[in-house]
Amino acid sequence: MRHRKAYRKLSKPTPQRKALLRSQLISLFEHGRIVTTLPRAKEVGRIAEKLLTIAREDSVYNRRLVYAWLQDRELVRKVFVEIAPQYKDKNGGYVRILKIGMRRGDAAEEAVLEFV
Repeated sequence: MRHRKAYRKLSKPTPQRKALLRSQLISLFEHGRIVTTLPRAKEVGRIAEKLLTIAREDSVYNRRLVYAWLQDRELVRKVFVEIAPQYKDKNGGYVRILKIGMRRGDAAEEAVLEFV
């Protein structure tokens, strides 16, 4: 049973999982949408929602929190200047997950993760 588990392990050791999530977050914020497997999309979506909630209020502390995940100053600037102001009046639900079917090679369920 997986009662009270905070996140999905995605069948990866912790450093590899964090690197995977970080790279997908960076791609999401750079391009606005990514195509990935459904469990990965759900995990990346959780983190992206939290980062956008933090980025709605611009301060040095909040920029450092977002930078801890993204590790790119230009991308952090883009999040705070271009992306987050669009969601000032919205109380969550910044990303959308659309299921697009099964992947041909291994029949993994794929999804599109994009900003609303």
